[in-house]
Amino acid sequence: MKVWIPQETGVALLGEVPPGVTVQVLTDPARPPSPVADVRFWVPPFLAGTDATALVDDLPDLAVVQLLSAGADAWVDRVPPGVTLCDARGVHDPATAEWVVTAILSQLRAFPALARAQARREWAYAEVAPTDEVTGKRVLIVGAGSIGTAVAARLAPFDVELTMVARTARPDEGVRGVDELPRLLPGADVVVLLVPLTDRTRGMVDERFLAAMRDGALLVNAARGPVARTPALVAELATGRISAALDVTDPEPLPADHPLWSMPNVLLTPHVAGSVRGLLPRAYRLVGEQVRRFAAGEALINAVVDGY
Repeated sequence: MKVWIPQETGVALLGEVPPGVTVQVLTDPARPPSPVADVRFWVPPFLAGTDATALVDDLPDLAVVQLLSAGADAWVDRVPPGVTLCDARGVHDPATAEWVVTAILSQLRAFPALARAQARREWAYAEVAPTDEVTGKRVLIVGAGSIGTAVAARLAPFDVELTMVARTARPDEGVRGVDELPRLLPGADVVVLLVPLTDRTRGMVDERFLAAMRDGALLVNAARGPVARTPALVAELATGRISAALDVTDPEPLPADHPLWSMPNVLLTPHVAGSVRGLLPRAYRLVGEQVRRFAAGEALINAVVDGY
């Protein structure tokens, strides 16, 4: 069988492949490395958009699509019956958790304002001091999966009060249900979004969600842009009542004339939370394990069910 991967560097990172498995690099769908017959396992590029999904229709023997991203929203309705879709759950935990903690610290300690002052060559002590702090904050993590757990572990040493929320409550783990958000939001100083993008989560951060957040609260979105309704987000942030740190937006990329760019209470990064130097070694370790499982007829891990 043939395995197609998107990077030449991935070949060495896969580890040993079973006999009978041929690994080839597909960098341009218009110029495949070999005929499409017998391609059983395909790894699309990291953060590939909906355009990339068209290739699944051209691979008659395809059995597995292994993503390098934790989110599978672009692929869920595009994978034919009989093809297993797997995400990269676990691969992005450390990088995304680092981004979330960095974003919280940066906003609460006024680093964006200080960076702007540095660009103006201004000593801005009087402008920003005293800053806020993370210590003692009540942090609400919406999305209690592997990334949410990693964020919680990294925030715990800051003496914060953590509350985890999942689609359904898990009382034995201390995880609350998403239906409790209206009661939980008013008590949170920091709200972190780490949910997958599904029909249930699309637009969940709407006018009512934002209005329920307490004055001075910080919203951190490291999930997907459409989890928040952009007009509602812009309107609430424009009041200055809350602040935000956003690694994802809707639309994405964000147009140059979009109001989010110029809001002083918004820290904006271009979907870089998972884009770190350690990504490919971690990702291809997973791919290699999946290829070996598939070749041996064993069950794959990280199969996408109900959208995630």
